[in-house]
Amino acid sequence: MFAKQLTVFIENRAGRLSEVLNVLKENGVNILSMSLADTTEYGLLRLIVDNAVVGKEKLSESGFSSLLSDVSIIRIPHKVGSLQGLLKVIDNNNVNIEYMYGLSIESDKAYVVVKASDIQKVDQILAENGVETISCEELKNI
Repeated sequence: MFAKQLTVFIENRAGRLSEVLNVLKENGVNILSMSLADTTEYGLLRLIVDNAVVGKEKLSESGFSSLLSDVSIIRIPHKVGSLQGLLKVIDNNNVNIEYMYGLSIESDKAYVVVKASDIQKVDQILAENGVETISCEELKNI
């Protein structure tokens, strides 16, 4: 199962992140998870939202450059070694993890968002190994 991730390219200057978030707020797009990475000149804001298509559309209308990507939201036990075990399964199938970021929203479960070089293959690997993935809709309801 895939989820849509919204990625926004923003200048690394005061107030720009707030402007992006305001566009989403004003258009009723709820943020479920986010990650912000920066360089000296720009930021890369990755978001899981409840309506990525509307988010992208409204950000574009407001002059922000953005794109939609397929990612996996993976539910794993919230205990020592779970993430390493998951990565070992993916590594053993020669798929590169391009980036990931985590969520801890339940006491006994953790979630990681994964972008891989071959998302179809990762989805197959996860299913074959009994690893649970969830949709944005399911995440929203947790």
